[in-house]
Amino acid sequence: MSRIIQILVLLSLFIACVNDAKKNDELPKVDFDILRFEQQFYKANETSLGKLKNKYSYMFPSTVHDSVWLHKINNDQEQFLFSESQRVFNDFSAEQLQLTVLFQQIKYRNINFKVPNIISHISNLDFQYPVIYADSLLFISLDMYLGKDHIAYSDFPRYLSQNFTKDRLIVDVSEQVNRKLYKNIRARSFRDKMLNEAKFVFANELNLPLVDKHLIIGYSKEKFEWAVKNESDVWKYFIENEILYSTESSLNTRFLDLAPFSKFYLESDNDSPGRIGVWMGWQIIRSYMKNNDVTLQELMKASPEIIYNKSKYKPRKD
Repeated sequence: MSRIIQILVLLSLFIACVNDAKKNDELPKVDFDILRFEQQFYKANETSLGKLKNKYSYMFPSTVHDSVWLHKINNDQEQFLFSESQRVFNDFSAEQLQLTVLFQQIKYRNINFKVPNIISHISNLDFQYPVIYADSLLFISLDMYLGKDHIAYSDFPRYLSQNFTKDRLIVDVSEQVNRKLYKNIRARSFRDKMLNEAKFVFANELNLPLVDKHLIIGYSKEKFEWAVKNESDVWKYFIENEILYSTESSLNTRFLDLAPFSKFYLESDNDSPGRIGVWMGWQIIRSYMKNNDVTLQELMKASPEIIYNKSKYKPRKD
C-alpha cells in the first residue's frame, strides 16, 4: 500500500511540474532504459556468463578472468547484498518515475544534459561511489540504499549510514548529474568554498521540490532543526572569528567536509551537523536567487563574490 501511495504522490508532482512548465514551454520528453544488471549477474553461471559479458561489456574489464566473476557470483556476502537489494528494490517503478521527473527538470534547465540509461548493480558497499554518471550511462549501487539501520551498515559511522536510504537515492543521482554538468569555480577562501559547494545543494533542491530539505543536504531531522535554530549564532561565529575570508585549510574539515558534527570547539559541538558551512552557503544562495532574476545556469557560473555581494543575506533569528 505504501508503494502505491508513493507512486501516486510522484504522479501528482509530475503533473504539477508539467503544468508549471507550460507557463513558458513544454517540459522536454526524456527516454531512458533501466537495466537491472544485478538481477542477471547474480543468477549467472559458467555457461551463461559469456552472453552476459557480451551484453554488458562495459561492466567486465578485459583483464579480469572469468574465475573472478564466478567467485563474485558465488560469494556469500555479495549474494546476501543481492538478496537484500531485491527485497527493497524488486519493484523499481517509483524510482523510475522519480528519475523521469528529475531528468525532465534537469533538461528543462539545461538543454546540454544527455539523459542516461540506468544500470543498477551491487558494488559490495562502495559508499564513496553509490552513483556514477558517465554521460550515456548512470550506475546506481542498490546495496547502498537498503535503509539506515540495515545490518550491512553496522560498521559504518551513523553520520554516513543515515543517508543509505531509498529516499536519498534520487538526491545522489541529482548531485552526480549536476556535478557533471556544472564545474566548480576555483576558490581559496572559506566563503568561496562554502558557496561553491552550496550551489549543488541548491540545484538539488530546485530539481527535487518534493524531497524533504534535510535529505537534500544529508542531515537527520534533528541536525537539520539544529541548523535552522542556530543559523544566526553560526553566522555570528563566522563573522566574529573572521572565518569567511580565511584560507586556512583546517576550516574544510571543521565546517565543509562530511563529518558527524561541526567543530566550533564548544560544548554544544556534538549537537551540530557536519558541513554547517555548506548549509550556511545554501541559505546565502537561497537569498541570492530570491533577490536576483537569474537562472540556475547563471547561478552556477556566477563567482562566489558576486553571489555574496548581491545576496542581501541576513540570517534568520530564532
